[in-house]
Amino acid sequence: MTDDHVSAHEAEEDARNDELMLWLNGRIVAKRDAVVSVYDSGFMLGDGVWEGLRLHDGRWAFLDDHLDRLFEAAKAIDLDIGMDRDGLTDALEATRLANGMQSDAHARLMVTRGPKTRPFQHPALSRQGPTVVIILEHSRPVQPRPIRMATVPHIRGLPMTQDPKLNSHSKLNCVLAAIDAEKAGADEALMLDVHGFVNTTNSCNFFIVRKGEVWTSTGDYCMNGITRERVIEICRAEGIPVFEKNFSLVECYGADEAFMTGTFGAQTPVGEIDGRVIGSGQIGPVTLRIRALYKALIQQETS
Repeated sequence: MTDDHVSAHEAEEDARNDELMLWLNGRIVAKRDAVVSVYDSGFMLGDGVWEGLRLHDGRWAFLDDHLDRLFEAAKAIDLDIGMDRDGLTDALEATRLANGMQSDAHARLMVTRGPKTRPFQHPALSRQGPTVVIILEHSRPVQPRPIRMATVPHIRGLPMTQDPKLNSHSKLNCVLAAIDAEKAGADEALMLDVHGFVNTTNSCNFFIVRKGEVWTSTGDYCMNGITRERVIEICRAEGIPVFEKNFSLVECYGADEAFMTGTFGAQTPVGEIDGRVIGSGQIGPVTLRIRALYKALIQQETS
């Protein structure tokens, strides 16, 4: 990693994160005591699903959407979470109160198929019930400069292999993409779809701005991002032309602006793709407008 590497998930250092309290299978435990078995399906096979949530003014932004996505993913992989929506909401609140958090916090809610009786693949070997963990950190995003991106050979694939809409613990494809981007001197990987069109990044959804129009991928091969959907809704509500469409790297290189979206960083500006400076290389006016509108939406959602 280069000395000036930045991330879409760059956060301020916070000493309070050394003494966190976490949720682990129905108990609030100290960070140092929050351990799971080496036989756990998540550790052994990446067999699980997760959600990332942001805390604003004591409330979880777009909580219903995150829970919808989590339960849909669990159903898709035939995983019984063992808790209902109210139970998970109560667990998030208990973890929040245990840490005395009110805002600028990020939760990672993880569910795996649980410990296995033997170290093999078949899900029937997971007989002890799921593992449910909530990691809640003090987390204020910082962005020292716009992100540099590099296109990588790892693609977002077809749903009959591993559906890219699934927010699973099996992230090796994206990890390899991130490694290749780093070796190319970039901060984040730009990933194409099976047809060679621009799709997403290794950790976020991706947008460009061309002549006042906002473009993002068709959504066929990317995570159904909640922030992505909110940006599309904001643009439509505010009369900003927005299109979910196929577009090429050439069209990216000629874009006026580019940005990534995600629960943590909201709208993160992209200044460079494959060594080409995008627009001015700084955050652009359309991105700034969307960022302000999104911030207002968050305040409305959590008020």
